Formats: sequence, C-alpha cells, structure tokens
Amino acid sequence: MARTISISPLFFTFLLSLTHLVPTPSLSSSDSFVFGGCTRQKYVQNSPYEYNLNSLLTSLVNSATYSSYNNYTILGSSPQDIVYGIYQCRGDLSMPDCATCVAHAVSKLGSLCPQTCGAAVQLEGCYAKYDNTSFLGEEDKTVVLRKCGPSVGYDTDTVNMRDGVLAGLANAGGPYRVGGSGEVQGVAQCVGDLSMGECQDCVSEAIGRLKTDCGMGMANYGDMFLAKCYVRYSTPGSDRVYSKSHNGRPTNEGEKTFAIIIGLLAGVALLIIFLTFMRKVFGGNGKTFLSRM
Repeated sequence: MARTISISPLFFTFLLSLTHLVPTPSLSSSDSFVFGGCTRQKYVQNSPYEYNLNSLLTSLVNSATYSSYNNYTILGSSPQDIVYGIYQCRGDLSMPDCATCVAHAVSKLGSLCPQTCGAAVQLEGCYAKYDNTSFLGEEDKTVVLRKCGPSVGYDTDTVNMRDGVLAGLANAGGPYRVGGSGEVQGVAQCVGDLSMGECQDCVSEAIGRLKTDCGMGMANYGDMFLAKCYVRYSTPGSDRVYSKSHNGRPTNEGEKTFAIIIGLLAGVALLIIFLTFMRKVFGGNGKTFLSRM
C-alpha cells in the first residue's frame, strides 16, 4: 500500500502531544521500551523531507485507531524527499491499546532519533519505523536484539517443554503466533509486509538462533528480534508475560484513551473544515488568518 498524505506539521505536533494528555497514570507493559535505533544521516530542518516525514508519522498515528498494521510511502518532488514508514501492533492488542501504543512509539521516534532520516522503535506492544530508503516488502533476518535470561540449570522436562513451544510456533502459521507447554509460554510475530513464506523463513531463523544462543544453560527466558520478525519464550521464574491478561478486551484506561484520541482528531478535523470555509468566504482575509495558525 502506498498513500500520498499532505497534513500540516502543526497538526503532527498536536498529535504527538496526545500521549501527554491522555489519562495514563503509568506506562502499561505494552508501552514498555524494548529497543530503538537511528540512522546516521540527518535531514535539514524545514526541508521537504521533514514535511513529508511529519505527514508520514501523522498517518501512522491516525491509522492505528482503526488498523493494527499499515505502511505508507510519502512521495516528494524529488527522489531524496521520499519517506517510507510502517507500524504494527502485537496481535493480541485491542484497537484502543494499539492506538495508544503507536502514539507512544511515534513520540519515542522523535525523542530518540531527532532529525535523522531513518529510525525504528520496538515497544512491548507495537513497532514503528521510517526511512528514506525503501524496506517495505523486503525480507531481512538481521539480528537487532538478543536477550537470554539467567540460567536455571539444565532440566530435561523444562527443555522439552521449551522446545515443544518453539516447535509449535514454527508450525503454527500466520503472522502472529502464541503457544504454551506446561508452564512455558511463547510468542512470535512477523512484520505485516512479509509474505507467508518469508514470515515462515524468518520465524524459523529466529527460533534456530534462539535455541543456539539461549539453549545450553536453559535460560529462564529468551528474546530473539530479527529485523522483520521476533520469537520469545518465558518460564515461570522469569515473571514475563507476553500477552494481555484481559484476553483481548480493552481495559477501562484503554477505552478512555481511545475515546479521547478519536474525539480530539474529530475536533481538529472540524476546525480544519471551518478554517477552509472561512478562507473561501472571506478570501484574502481568510488566507491571512490561516497563515497565523
């Protein structure tokens, strides 16, 4: 999917402020930071690329209110102004939680990687990335994060349960996969721009690396994030939970956050319509008024 969006940088700044306005007394597990990265190349302030990037990130935040995955390509007047972007929420998140997570991720992109031509952020519940070089639809099995918990010693039963969980994830199919065996839990997910065959290949690669890197001492948890997929497992001793405890139903705070985001977006849309009407009615005066916004 490629869409050309034109939204003002002022509107983008307003959207980023939503993460500070919504009633969230503390970050939920889905908003917790996992990793992030930036390219070295910088863009020039007030350039066409910055304008297109603001439009792209605004589109990601808007789209997350109704879809758990999307990608965009914002075209420019020249090839160096094109920006590509993507976001994806964890497969078990409700739409309110997804919207909140993506808003946090986009805000994190700006603070973590100011004025860079490319950046990516993985939170517990969602992922967002943009770049000036196309990466959409391309398989990438580069290791971006590997974490192995402390060893709990080699126990045949626990190792068999872990291997059973990982085998189940490998054979489950689909971009989002969860499984469990005894007290061992696992989850895997591919980025939505991969084909089913590419997703299967990526998950298999991640599982192989995870078993090699975290297997011999039987770590009590393991995370393997490749550029386009991840696989994770946990045992009871790790105190890790990879899915929502409310079984996909939005929490009250999530519902409130979602309602506020929708309400504010609707209010801004009405304001834009009103200002456009004023410009048409009053001609030059309306244009002057808009230029001061």
